[in-house]
Amino acid sequence: MRSLIVGASLVLLGASSAWADTLEPSLSGLSTRPSHDPWHVNWLSRGDETAPAIPALSVAWPSITSQDDAQPLHPAAIEHSDAYQTRAKIHKYASFATLPLFATEIALGESLYSTPTSAGWNRAAHGLVGAGIVGLFGVNTVTGAWNLFGEGWSDTDGRTRRLVHGLLMMAADVGFLATTASAPNGGKRGALTFATSRVTHRNLAFASIGVGTAGYLLMLLGNH
Repeated sequence: MRSLIVGASLVLLGASSAWADTLEPSLSGLSTRPSHDPWHVNWLSRGDETAPAIPALSVAWPSITSQDDAQPLHPAAIEHSDAYQTRAKIHKYASFATLPLFATEIALGESLYSTPTSAGWNRAAHGLVGAGIVGLFGVNTVTGAWNLFGEGWSDTDGRTRRLVHGLLMMAADVGFLATTASAPNGGKRGALTFATSRVTHRNLAFASIGVGTAGYLLMLLGNH
């Protein structure tokens, strides 16, 4: 009986071993993990083992550039034509006579206002200087407006200052024309309105000179 039991046990052990051997390859094909034999002993020393090289993960990060490292953006330089440069020079150098003409006209005008019966040369000089102011502002209005609203309009650097300057000077132009038209007439026809006309003439002159001086100083203090 014992021999029968032992024989049956051996048969069962052999069958189970054969069944395990046939099952292990099929399971290893389904599993992604490497098979590991718990009974296998590696008798080699750790120094003799060659560690498998594990490739480092390389991640391609997008190139990030700090705003501080970025090159500053500068507006493209604007080149003007020779005609623009010529008008700008005429406008600039002619404007140097603005304040001296204003001061001379104020002095002559105040002299005539205080003593209406002064010498004729004073009256003639006052009219001559006044004509010079009107001519100066005419030249500068043409050259300045031509450059401002022409080639210079695309130049945004200081454009607001130039625009305000131009508008002030154009307002002064209108004022000087009104001042010339309101000049008192000392003849018989203007005797009745002489006192009123000379006050109006004087007020318009001071207002026009004030506006023109403000426009001139706006560009002078702005180094233009």
